[in-house]
Order: sequence, then structure tokens, then C-alpha cells
Amino acid sequence: MSKTQKIYSCTKCGAQSSKWNGRCLECGAWGTLEEGLVATGQNNSTEQFAVSSEPAQISRLDKIESVKYNRIVTGIDELDRVLGGGLVPGSLVLLAGEPGIGKSTMLAQMIDAVSKTIKNNKVSDKEDVRVLYVSGEESAPQIKDRFVRLACELEKIYFANETNVEKIRATVLKEKPSLLIIDSIQTMRSGDVPSEAGSINQIRAATANFLELAKKHDVSIIITGHITKDGQVAGPKSLEHIVDTVIYLEHDQSLHYRLLRSTKNRFGSINEIGIFEMASDGFRQVKNPSAIFMNSSNLDQSGTAVSCVMEGTRPFLVEVQALVTKTVFGYPIRKATGIDANRLQVLAAVMQKRANLNLANQDIILNIVGGLKIKETAMDMAICAAIISSLSNQVIRKDALFVGEVGLGGEIRNVGKMKERLNEALRLGFKEIYTPNLDIQSKKQTIYKIGNLSDLSKMLLG
Repeated sequence: MSKTQKIYSCTKCGAQSSKWNGRCLECGAWGTLEEGLVATGQNNSTEQFAVSSEPAQISRLDKIESVKYNRIVTGIDELDRVLGGGLVPGSLVLLAGEPGIGKSTMLAQMIDAVSKTIKNNKVSDKEDVRVLYVSGEESAPQIKDRFVRLACELEKIYFANETNVEKIRATVLKEKPSLLIIDSIQTMRSGDVPSEAGSINQIRAATANFLELAKKHDVSIIITGHITKDGQVAGPKSLEHIVDTVIYLEHDQSLHYRLLRSTKNRFGSINEIGIFEMASDGFRQVKNPSAIFMNSSNLDQSGTAVSCVMEGTRPFLVEVQALVTKTVFGYPIRKATGIDANRLQVLAAVMQKRANLNLANQDIILNIVGGLKIKETAMDMAICAAIISSLSNQVIRKDALFVGEVGLGGEIRNVGKMKERLNEALRLGFKEIYTPNLDIQSKKQTIYKIGNLSDLSKMLLG
């Protein structure tokens, strides 16, 4: 026989407690616990529920017809690369980033590009295909001013100033747009959840609603979300498992460039990045990323080396700067910007042990030019070369490129896509290439095959 039991639920985060507290123990909010009743006992068991429910429809996978996605190509190459080739009908995309980083500007330019694509190329059988922009943060005049400032065509773009999820859903079912923009998910509120807009429960409920809408009616939906420094409070981190694609807009405070990076993509690779330059008329695509991540005027200084990294299918050259100076304190400093500081610690230890370099009393400060964050180990040899150059105060040639991973034994290991890296280096005029001991031939470049760090040190120090 079923029984009822008192339970206290937080209206902000949904956490439950058997007794009342003035403050929620999960999210820390005050005065949000409300009393309720929950049924317990045998009649509420999962077995009883399973028996009373209708069984789900099942199908053999070999009998299911395959679907070829007819992507909506935005025409912005950097964005399409990150999305995996364009927007997939029926997909839910989360665009996240810090407040003020340029998400609304990015959306405006993307909407303009998509509306032109839809206008010029029929992407569906609908007679009146449109883009619907829903904003709960800004009014219609504000949105129009931004679109006009960015020189966007407004003919195929429709706007709604609404925060109610149910009303938005009804509008989509009536108008049937191909692309729906929600700006932002923090302002949306569903009547199914009794809490204020912006709470975790509301954000999850709204996102689940939009996911169902996208899948059932083949509407591409893009929702924006704000993140804080820890990336969790504002909500996007709790939505990553719900949506199909997560793209983050990142930037370096000292630069005018923005990096568009995918951390989840069910329809493409997560290794691609898009690079944009922020200008007065919006974002401009950076076609030659090597130009912003290296400065040829600095290559005649000691402590500078160049490597080639891969972001997805795209190779580009990156400049590494190292400063090695005698430590003032008893413990040497190891600081790195753009790579994992632990990786620098490992490379310094390997260089001291395997290449007989005295770094025990030397501070090492490392910087990746351009604010790029590198995780690829193909830069290991360039990092070591920059450290050797700074320690000996000898300048490395401007047309020298270093590609290779350094192992704990001091050996130089192979990295993937070496052909693409060499072609990119040749395009930018790099003629001396330091690589692992591989069977690589090039008529226009001089290849130096390095077996270990001792060989590298001898070649650089003469």
C-alpha cells in the first residue's frame, strides 16, 4: 500500500531534502525550499509503472532508412568549418561565451548569411522559408539597429520579442522557419517549471523543449548562453549533454581576434577552429591564421622558434617565445602561457637529464604568440629549441621550423600529418625543417632529421 511523505524541494535548483532549511544545501539560495508530498511504497515501484505503461516501438537497424543531411551552408567558411560543413536540419546548437564577447554580432552575421543562402538556393520544399530571431534580452529596435550597422539584409529575417517557451513553440509550428535563434536561453521560461527564468531547472526545461521541437519538425535551432569564469553558474555546462553541438566563442583580452571552437559535435569533428577578427563592421574571417600567430620581425631574437600545429584539418605556424634567466630565489620558476605548465616542467626536466643542459638554477618563462592555447605535442621540439636559444643567447634562423614530440628519454618522436605541415611551411617560405628521423624528402626544403635532444642541442649551438 502506498504512503505519502513530506519532501522539501528547492525552487531554484530542484534539490530535495527531508527537512526544511532556510538555505538550500546544494545551490546556496535562501528561502527557496517549498514543502510537497511524494508517494512511496509498493504501488509506486518501477515494476508497477512498467506493467501499466505501453511498450516502446522497436525497429531493426537494417530496416531503418538512412537519412542524408542536407546542410544549410552559411557561406561563412570559418563557421561552416566548425559546424562540420553547415547547419544540419533538426539540430540544436549551443553558442556560448562570456558576456560582451560578440555572440550577438556573430549571430547577426550568421543569420544574414543563412538568409541569403536560403534566398539564393532552395534548401527545402517550403515556399516561404524564413529565419526567426527570438530575443528576451533586447527590443526589436535594438536588434534592427545592430543588423543595419552590420549591413545585413532584413528581407528574410523575422523577429519576436518573447520569453515564453510555449508561445515560441506555437509560433514555430505556425510559421515553420528553417532556422530559429534563441537569444538567450537564460531569459526563457517554461510554464511547466515553477521557478524564475535563469534557474537551472528553467534552463534545462527550455532546452529540452527546443530539442524536441528541433527533432520532430526538422528546425535548426541555435541557442546562446552566457558563461562565467568557472563555466558553470550561467547554465551552458549543464546543457552540453542535451544539445547536438556546442561551440564556444573565445578571445584574448589583448587581441582583437576571436576563436570559435567546438567542444561537442554529433555531425562533425570537434578539432576544427574558426578564427575571426573583430572590426567596427563586425567579424571578419582570418584566411591566413599563421599571420596572427607569428611575428616575423621578432624571429631575429634569441629564444624564438617556430612550429606548425594542426587544428583539425588546418595547419598553421605558431611562434614560441622562451625567456631563460638565472633565478633570483632558491627555487626556479616555470611559467607558461598557451601550453600546459606541467608540460613545460616535463620538457625542462628531460632537457636537463638527456641533453646535459644546466636548467636547475634558471627561470623559464614560455609564451605562445597570439594567445592560442596549444595541446598538441608537435610543438615540443620548438619549445626545446627556443629554450636552448635563450639559454645560449644564440638566434635561430628565420626560415627554420621545428616539428616533433619529445619523449621522456629525450628522443624525438613522430607526429601526424607531416606532409600538410611541410606544405604550409613551404608556402610561407620556411626552408629549414627539423623533423624526427623519418623517411621524408623535399626538393625545395632542407630536412634535418633529429634523433634526440642532444643532437638538437649540438646543431643549434654549433
